[in-house]
Amino acid sequence: MLETVVGFINSILWETVLIYGLVGAGIYFSFRLGLIQVSYLGHAFGLLKISRQGSADGLSSFQVFCTSMAARVGAGNMAGVAVAISTGGPGAIFWMWLIAFLGMATSMVESTLAQVFKTKDSEGQFRGGPAYYMTKGLGQRWMGILFSLSLILAFGLVFTAVQANTISGAVTNVFAFDALYVGIAISIATGFVIIGGLRKVAQVSEIIVPVMAVLYLALALVVVVLNVEKLPQVFSLIINSAFGWQEAASGGVAYAVAQAMKAGIARGLFSNEAGMGSAANVAASATPNPNHPASQGFVQMIGVFVDTLVICTATAAIILLAGDVSSSGDGIVLTITALESHVGSWGGFFIAGSIVLFCFTSIIANYSYAETNILFLANNNTAYLTPFKLAVVGMIMFGSLSKIDIVWALADASMGIMALINLIALVLLSGLAVAVIKDYQVQHKAGQVPKFVAKDFPQLKGKIEKGIWGE
Repeated sequence: MLETVVGFINSILWETVLIYGLVGAGIYFSFRLGLIQVSYLGHAFGLLKISRQGSADGLSSFQVFCTSMAARVGAGNMAGVAVAISTGGPGAIFWMWLIAFLGMATSMVESTLAQVFKTKDSEGQFRGGPAYYMTKGLGQRWMGILFSLSLILAFGLVFTAVQANTISGAVTNVFAFDALYVGIAISIATGFVIIGGLRKVAQVSEIIVPVMAVLYLALALVVVVLNVEKLPQVFSLIINSAFGWQEAASGGVAYAVAQAMKAGIARGLFSNEAGMGSAANVAASATPNPNHPASQGFVQMIGVFVDTLVICTATAAIILLAGDVSSSGDGIVLTITALESHVGSWGGFFIAGSIVLFCFTSIIANYSYAETNILFLANNNTAYLTPFKLAVVGMIMFGSLSKIDIVWALADASMGIMALINLIALVLLSGLAVAVIKDYQVQHKAGQVPKFVAKDFPQLKGKIEKGIWGE
């Protein structure tokens, strides 16, 4: 019964509504911002280099970047890419690339808005995100409540189970450990971190994320170098499969393209989260440098680029350069089998270790997203956080012991509902977001250090919290 209901919801969301919605929003924002993901890509990387200093009120932009990357880089980058290829064919990778490129502009908009409407919690820490810009920017608290509930379900609970499921699958497959004990170990480690709240999550992410990303990319580069002569063939396979050209002779073009698009967009969004509104929750927690909302938008835009166009592509290269391994399993098992075919049995140990780090940091970062939304619903009453932390631990155990199919299906459904609500808000607030971003660009082009002056935006009068932006 559960599988039937979830399947019906996913068929509506992922076969029509969100494919058009996400692609359409990405195109709209890309052109309204003058393809900012191209023209300001270098500037965005430059901001990341100077963004390590936070404040008593907020995290540094680099800490926020690492926390959002901790959430992004996880099951979607290893197991998710494998799922996309096994269900949609190699062409799914092209659609992952496209949704990431367009999603960079969408991420820029949602993170900028999160900064504009951020507030302070009872401990003086910056908080914000879609629930806040829906409430303050649109005056529609009911939308904020609906979004928060969806995010808590998706990221706080379901996605936590997905990440735990992936860790359990990798560790039990490689080391033959009992899944029960794997779940217990993940639960203890998670509890140790989340008991310290958002700042503890950020501190741990800042240490682990850069190391794990560099190591994984280094190994992927080795695989590419060892198989460099196959790269043209693999790239051709991706393009031909994406547009159904290799199926043209058999008359299955439309079906093949539809399957590739569905798998690529769904797995791409799950991985980079652009448009979902998830990363915007932690984006609001930063003290940006320069002190302008768009500054953090640029930093978060880089997160989408690195997640999908770099790390997911690395996983795709490992799998596709291994040849025909599609019958070797799905999810993380396929990724492990592919890497072992390149470097030997130790590749499985490397993937298992990477999965533990990638997915563990995703779990704690996902918790931080949910924490912000619980405080939104509870009007900063922290009493509700303890029972939620216990629920997170419970979902870790559930995910560690469950079938992957229903877990992935639940993740798709909850993510889709959340993304739909956020996309509506982004379109309604797009005029303001574009104005704020262009304000940054004008100052930057004039050789000034951009600074946000709220009174220059009369549409914000009475909508932002006093003291946040000098009001």
